[in-house]
Amino acid sequence: MSAKRDLPRNYELTIDRLSHEGRGVGRYEGKTVFVADALPGERVAVKVTRRHRRFDEAVATAVLKPDPTRVTPRCAHAAQCGGCSLQHLDSAAQIAHKQAVLLELLRHQAGVTPDVVLAPVVGPQWGYRRRARLSVRVVPKKGGVLIGFREKATHYVTDIDTCAVLVPSVGEILPVLRTVISGLSVVAHIPQIEVASDGTTTILIIRHLAPLNDSDRQRLTAFESATGLAVYLQASSAVMLEPLTGVAPLGYRVDDLAFAFEPGDFIQVNAEINVALVALALDALRLDAGDSVLDLFCGLGNFTLPIAKRARHVVGVESDSGLLVRAQANAERNALRNAEFVAADLFADAGIAKLAARSFQKVLLDPPRTGADRVLRTLDLNATSRVVYVSCNPVTLARDTAILVRERGFYLRTAGVIDMFPHTAHVESIAVFER
Repeated sequence: MSAKRDLPRNYELTIDRLSHEGRGVGRYEGKTVFVADALPGERVAVKVTRRHRRFDEAVATAVLKPDPTRVTPRCAHAAQCGGCSLQHLDSAAQIAHKQAVLLELLRHQAGVTPDVVLAPVVGPQWGYRRRARLSVRVVPKKGGVLIGFREKATHYVTDIDTCAVLVPSVGEILPVLRTVISGLSVVAHIPQIEVASDGTTTILIIRHLAPLNDSDRQRLTAFESATGLAVYLQASSAVMLEPLTGVAPLGYRVDDLAFAFEPGDFIQVNAEINVALVALALDALRLDAGDSVLDLFCGLGNFTLPIAKRARHVVGVESDSGLLVRAQANAERNALRNAEFVAADLFADAGIAKLAARSFQKVLLDPPRTGADRVLRTLDLNATSRVVYVSCNPVTLARDTAILVRERGFYLRTAGVIDMFPHTAHVESIAVFER
């Protein structure tokens, strides 16, 4: 079907289902339409925002017949802001949808269904997001500086005053932050602000593409004093972060272990869910004191150190040298001497080769969205009886499940979803494989 077909931009249609990314899916004049903020069974008025050859993208401008699972979003910006896509859907229905997505992909891509579907792991619905990257733009037509997430289906920054999913220390003071940024001499050269919080201390990393002057620094120092937030600076060419007035240590606890981290480090975004996830992974591994365990993509040692408390030896593998330094320091901080850390790129043959001639009884992996197909095809798993896979992308999890089942001699024992990102279509999941 041609994208140039003379179809109207505004019309009504009935929504048949929910797409994997949380948009309603319907058809108009035989053409598939993906509709933001629409739910299955609803009759909606829509406005087409983008046309493609085989489908259109649209937003719901009015809900003419609502579905019973529809709720009023807590956030006034939910319809525009791309930070959340499912606030209009009841929380129980959100997690049920994510579970359905996971199971559908496992069936479709790997041809398997788990023996046991785990009960969803759920936690706080609001104020949970301790890591975020906020865009900054100067838009005179909208009153000056905008700070927030991108709008749905556009590159524009949403004009928001509050954010219900960010930690309250930031989500509730966005107008104050906007005022401070507006008064900087380099305001037009600040593309983003990152948030890093441990629940007690919150740090804002301000990236600036032009040097700050003394007045800028004084203004930010006053902001620190007034809000209790800490400001770090990142110049355009700098890798290292510069504390504005002093280092603000960050840390968290899991499994009665202390973890220190730096403002720019990767940590799981939802602290309470992370505690539950680690406990779930430990239970799934079925560790005993004689086990040698491999933890791939180990980061700060979030899983590695709890494993070390229960196994004979654990090897954590990570490509980010800074994270490995922190992981080793965290092991020493917790007096764990049976945790070894290896720097290796698990997407390259040379990196995977560093694990050659080593065997492990249990393997845990928590890869990025691209998954772990290369290492799973290459790694010596002959001695491995159990693999626990923590995933942030069900598409690559399903692909890698096919590798483990069809090529490596495992079967899918259990799988389930973890509500790491409530009110978004992001699906975090766990899968357990046995021989």
